[in-house]
Amino acid sequence: MRQWREIKSKHRDALVFFRVGDFYEMFGDDAEEGSRLLGLTLTSRNNGAAGRVPLAGVPVKALDEYLARLVKLGRRVAICEQMEEATSSKKIVPRKVVETVTPGTVLSGQLLEARRNNYVAALAVAVAPATGATRATGPAGPTGAAGPTGAAGAGDSPGDPSLPVGVAAVDVSTGETTVVAAVLGELEEALARFEPREVLVSESSQALLSSAGHGWAASGDDSRGATGAAGAAGGSAGGPRAATGGPSAAGVVFTVRPDWTFEEETARDELVRRYRVQSLDGFGFEPGDGLLIRAAGALVAYVTEIRPGASDHLLAPRVLRPGSFMTLDSMTRRNLELVEPLRPGEGDASLLSVLDATRTPMGARLLRSWLLAPLVDADAIRRRQGGVAELVDDSATRASLRAALARVRDLDRLATRIGAGRGSPRDVLALGVSAREIPGLAEAGQELGSPALRSLFDGLDALEDVEALVAEAISEDAPATLAEGGVIREGFNRELDELREVRDGAQEFIAGLQTRERENTGIASLRVGFNKPFGYYLEVTKPNLPRVPQHFIRKQTLTGAERFFTPELKEWEEKVFGAEERIAQVEESLFRRLRQELVGAVPRMQRTSRRLAELDVTAALAEVAEAQGYARPEISTGFAFDATAGRHPVVETMMPREDFIPNDLLLDEEGRIAILTGPNMAGKSTVLRQAGLLQIMAQMGSYVPAERARLAVCDRVFTRVGASDSLARGQSTFMVEMNETASIIHGATERSLVLLDEIGRGTSTYDGVSIAWAVTEHIHERVGAKTVFATHYHELTQLGDLLPCVKNLNVAVRESGDDIVFLRRLEEGGADRSYGIQVARLAGFPPELLARARGLLAELEGTHSSGGKGLGRGRDAPKTPADDQITLFDVEHPVLDRLRSLDPDRMTPLEALAALHALREMAE
Repeated sequence: MRQWREIKSKHRDALVFFRVGDFYEMFGDDAEEGSRLLGLTLTSRNNGAAGRVPLAGVPVKALDEYLARLVKLGRRVAICEQMEEATSSKKIVPRKVVETVTPGTVLSGQLLEARRNNYVAALAVAVAPATGATRATGPAGPTGAAGPTGAAGAGDSPGDPSLPVGVAAVDVSTGETTVVAAVLGELEEALARFEPREVLVSESSQALLSSAGHGWAASGDDSRGATGAAGAAGGSAGGPRAATGGPSAAGVVFTVRPDWTFEEETARDELVRRYRVQSLDGFGFEPGDGLLIRAAGALVAYVTEIRPGASDHLLAPRVLRPGSFMTLDSMTRRNLELVEPLRPGEGDASLLSVLDATRTPMGARLLRSWLLAPLVDADAIRRRQGGVAELVDDSATRASLRAALARVRDLDRLATRIGAGRGSPRDVLALGVSAREIPGLAEAGQELGSPALRSLFDGLDALEDVEALVAEAISEDAPATLAEGGVIREGFNRELDELREVRDGAQEFIAGLQTRERENTGIASLRVGFNKPFGYYLEVTKPNLPRVPQHFIRKQTLTGAERFFTPELKEWEEKVFGAEERIAQVEESLFRRLRQELVGAVPRMQRTSRRLAELDVTAALAEVAEAQGYARPEISTGFAFDATAGRHPVVETMMPREDFIPNDLLLDEEGRIAILTGPNMAGKSTVLRQAGLLQIMAQMGSYVPAERARLAVCDRVFTRVGASDSLARGQSTFMVEMNETASIIHGATERSLVLLDEIGRGTSTYDGVSIAWAVTEHIHERVGAKTVFATHYHELTQLGDLLPCVKNLNVAVRESGDDIVFLRRLEEGGADRSYGIQVARLAGFPPELLARARGLLAELEGTHSSGGKGLGRGRDAPKTPADDQITLFDVEHPVLDRLRSLDPDRMTPLEALAALHALREMAE
């Protein structure tokens, strides 16, 4: 227990899995927490004078299963192993933490999702440690402006959304390293493209992030704190502190690191040392990138501490500048169902599921990355499209490439595990199997000519030497672990072959011994057996004991038999055991030497993997385009969104193709805002989301579901769809709606695509209409973005007459008595009804309730049109309210507000006539 306490003092932020024989034991508070999280039986052990100590454990062979559950819960685990074999002596076996597993740094294939990255990120925020005042060091985010190093200006404060932040992200399992500039107000959007499992921040910036409204940056549920190093190999008690909070609702774990690890000089030295360079200029860092360097250096230091082997093979950091890709906020990712369905349990109802025809894990991860960060450079988009187009046209080459790619394993993660010294025999075998396919891929693609594909095949490293070495050394049926034996191929090593011959010869002799002894003794039931505690033996049943020869030596007594050995059997047994022990030693030595030899090829494997991943994504997009009948969109640098016969890529896959009704949508300078009206269930939201998905698909380089599309490049796609609250932040449904709308108003530009659905529905009718009206006017007059606004506020259709760039669209229906038929067809003009009662009937409302609703609707419509009738409180209530009682709609008519807003002195005669016509319609 002294040994455990010493180790625990260095890993107070982690659950310590303390190896004791065939179990990993947890003691004290760890045991209580572990038993609760993992559903283990909590027991105790006698600890002498200290009394009984809580105890819980998991079997060594089930380690990965329990680690996966703890990592998913956001916990850190320190794996403490016995460093030598236990013996019969009383000496305490020395133990050491050999690995610290955190959510963002796992390497085991069983703890990772094959088709998505597993990022750990670090945030460097401009904070002065002494006073908490902010500093404008480094890029100022999306504007690209760089602030001077030094004290903050008067306008800066801990909650200032323009405060610059450096973001670095590493996928330890693949080596991918990315650095990007952001601002505090858009921090969650910057992190969204990485979907990190773990986020590092400095001690001094933790409070600032919390005060800025980033709820995930709270202290979590780990109130114990942590002192001491959290490194893979332990550390001194006075080392850095690494406190880990619980996961947020988004599954992100918050890890606090010491301020000094985020200092620019320390971070710069860490990067220079790790990448063995004299300057960081070659990575794309520029003067004023202090925050980016701080984030990257602090993150690399953490990975080196946790995963020293894996950190040696991190790829050079890729610096992304603001404006080099489209930022997609959480609203857009969620509302457009880009990678996850809006409602859990809806299976594959996401855009990613439709597009993901990739054949390799690294291709699947790259596709997800492209989808979450579409391009904004028209030439880069066209380059990607060119590769897709060539493979759409050449289906034979595409099929050949995809067949070969299907046999390629996860090269990225195989390379990282081998580089970290953790590659298993099957990992090495999988590497060889993958390398075997590369020459065939290169041959299949040699005739391809598009610049995007040509760059992938020119100079492609086929890893022939790696494939030859693995094929020569590793058995085709290599086991999962080295301990199982049979890893090294026969003929690779003479000593190993000779040892195997000795072992096999001895086993053959022992196997033949049974026949010989049966003949010699006349005991037909005599058999030769083996078990681990007693080794080889001769077993004779009790009725035959009188016939046992004198040279048989008793070994074990059973209920119905006796077990014996002979000097001859003992001699051959020792030959078997001796050979097997030596075989295990030789195999381990050979395998480790082979794996170390492969380490030198890890950078080459990573480069080849990058190319194969891009080839896989390009071929997958071509496959989907042909299978689904997509068209290549024309990418322009102008303004228009013009899609002919556009379709929703997800919805159309969930119904027969002929049942989906395509629609045209045009947003241009003359009509950049579309007010979209129509009944419930008519398909307004589908049209809305469809526009956003077409834009994103086009800018990631994909074909789109349309007959024809000409799309201008957008800097952002914004969506405000649906109703939800945020009780954890004390926000009502309406407050969330207003926050999301405000974010769009402040973030959108004339190059954005804005998709709004039902703004203002969470408050009173006139409040809602007023807000929706004002938002539309603001976007029209101040923002200038292409906008589709789906609404049931039919009053907004008047904006089509009042504002020159607003037009009305509706999703058509056909009435037949009380029934309605949804035509799903987009038409010019506004709708005058929402058909809510008809939809309620389709939902199964009782007939008497529907009849009452129709009567109330008639009264309300009459009240609104005449202003003189009220709504009765009962079925027989009088139709006219008391003289001193005004009705809900008996308020000042909005035509008066509109009149007050007009300035006749500034209006042209034509504008005055148009306004008069609009006022007449409003008054009627």
